[in-house]
Amino acid sequence: MSDIRKVVEIPINMGPAHPATHGVLRLKLKLDGEIVKEITPVIGYLHRGIEKIAETKTYPQFIPYTDRLDYVGSMIYNHGYVKGVEELLGIEVPERAEYLRVMMAELSRIASHLIWLSAWGLDLGAMAPFFYCFREREEILNLFEMICGARITFSYMRIGGVSKDMPEGFAERLQRFLDIFPEKIDEYEALLTENEIFLARTVGIGRLSREEAIDYGVTGPVARASGLNYDIRKIEPYSVYDRFDFRIPVENGCDVYSRYLVRMEEMRQSTRIVQQALDGIPEGDIMAKVPKKIKPPAGVVYSRVEGSKGEVGYLIISDGSDKPYRIKIRSPAYSNLSALPAMCKDAKIADLVATVGSIDICLGEMDR
Repeated sequence: MSDIRKVVEIPINMGPAHPATHGVLRLKLKLDGEIVKEITPVIGYLHRGIEKIAETKTYPQFIPYTDRLDYVGSMIYNHGYVKGVEELLGIEVPERAEYLRVMMAELSRIASHLIWLSAWGLDLGAMAPFFYCFREREEILNLFEMICGARITFSYMRIGGVSKDMPEGFAERLQRFLDIFPEKIDEYEALLTENEIFLARTVGIGRLSREEAIDYGVTGPVARASGLNYDIRKIEPYSVYDRFDFRIPVENGCDVYSRYLVRMEEMRQSTRIVQQALDGIPEGDIMAKVPKKIKPPAGVVYSRVEGSKGEVGYLIISDGSDKPYRIKIRSPAYSNLSALPAMCKDAKIADLVATVGSIDICLGEMDR
């Protein structure tokens, strides 16, 4: 009798309601025991048709919808959209407004990375980072509430500037946060960076080579963890980013651990940018003079900014009316998730959990 085991591939669903999928993501898996032989990501459970809704709204009316794309880093999505409309209109934004935009965008990047680290830590069995990260994220939300009255979906940026200036006491409260936050990042690292269990779960796991990252169109921390020095703030500086001294962290490990290291350093660099912006913010207006009814001339523009998850792009087509003819949004998480099968070929299920979390997906911007 032959004792050769017959390989049986078992199909199984992971999600869409699964604690380690970070949203309503479904993964169709084919398993050989605990080894993942094939992965098919399925999105479509959060579809709201935002790109088509844009065609029924005036240019200013669409701003609140950009909040709902990446709802943990929504200031950046505000920024990318209004920047594109301003390019169509040929509007020059006041310097003070640009400084405020950069400050809010970088605080939003930090807040996004904090919620990623807290949730991903839970995926790996580490509960303490969840409480630590939410402690600091809460203070960032308090700052956002001071400046625009909201804590999640802000609609703070406007075509031509921002809705409100810094209120009394804001600068002092922001400075207190900037003074303590670097020490808080050290606390997170003390919990994880050299933890032997954490290292066993992340080092060499979910590898994505530099060449594969390029082939899949991966951007953001995932790409920079694969050795790609690609960041819109440096290669195509927008707003006033060219006035600040900061470094783009790049790692060559190409694995889950490298993605962690990149994001930790990004939080430090974002803190540097906010500090420089706060120190150098000029006096002046926070809004340019814009027409009461915004009707850009017919044309096409592609506006891109560096989001917390990668390159955020808005392709805006104007037909000369007060509503966009077409808006197409580039989702960084969509491209990054497409590389998951390459990252997890022949991985174990536990490693799949660690890898999915390291991508930092947000279904709101993927399933538009």
